Amino acid sequence: MKSIKPTESELEILQVLWQKGSATVREVHEVLCLHKDAGYTTTLKLMQIMHEKGLVSRNEQSKTHIYRANVSKENTQQQLLGKMINSLFEGSASALVIQALGNTKPSANEIEAIEHLLRELKNAE
Repeated sequence: MKSIKPTESELEILQVLWQKGSATVREVHEVLCLHKDAGYTTTLKLMQIMHEKGLVSRNEQSKTHIYRANVSKENTQQQLLGKMINSLFEGSASALVIQALGNTKPSANEIEAIEHLLRELKNAE
């Protein structure tokens, strides 16, 4: 099965579904409205398109349809990150990391997680 790359708007909807597990269009729309000006019918249409693409599943047993993400957050992140590394950083994961760390200040927990990962990578050699 060919993987489907979600659009930016579809990613916003997936973020809500990944966080909630499942949700109605209204519930997704209410979360999106906290961050941007989004019309209900636009959210509905996007979620219908996402269902047709296979990005979400829809339980139609009740009057109000309940949507769930059909793609995992981890797989989607890997897929999009791989594309970004190849297209923007000429295949260099380290260039991506250096750029990311240079643009934002990581928290103490994030630094600890990065150091842990680096130790694991060194020990795997």
